[in-house]
Amino acid sequence: MKVTPTALPEVLVLEPRVFGDERGFFLESWNARTFREATGLTVEFVQDNHSRSARNVLRGIHYQVVRPQGKLVRAVTGAVWDVAVDLRRGSENFGKWVGVELSAENKKQLWIPPGFGHAFLVLSESADFLYKTTEYWSSEHDRGVRWNDESIAIEWRLTQAPILAGKDASAPALSQAQVFD
Repeated sequence: MKVTPTALPEVLVLEPRVFGDERGFFLESWNARTFREATGLTVEFVQDNHSRSARNVLRGIHYQVVRPQGKLVRAVTGAVWDVAVDLRRGSENFGKWVGVELSAENKKQLWIPPGFGHAFLVLSESADFLYKTTEYWSSEHDRGVRWNDESIAIEWRLTQAPILAGKDASAPALSQAQVFD
């Protein structure tokens, strides 16, 4: 597994070894020992999630307070512009973001540690998106930040207005959001 830090050093791009031939391919999408050896991190995943979204659907910026989640995310069909935002108020990178294209073709994964918000925009006709989490989803701790907050200034790869869920359309600005201390 190749591990590449991003501009936010805690957010990591993971590229698994892919074995391919005329029959197709094989890759190991998760191995705790390999992850620990490559990153120095020991994580325990407790929940797997799968979403399917159409082109131009934008989900996020989502995170959980009190019970923060680390996430290992990937696109298994299609392509997404995946974004992590540092929401740790005491961090020198508070409010900064990184974006990585994840696709079925490039097979990259992104590790988003607890304390970061997560969002993605579907670039392809549709995308199946998988993510493993280190904490169970908790509705009472679920939070969001406005996807187009000017203080974060994410460079979305939009060609038209995004398709948003109600909670994403009405999410607060970063200055008004409950974040991590």
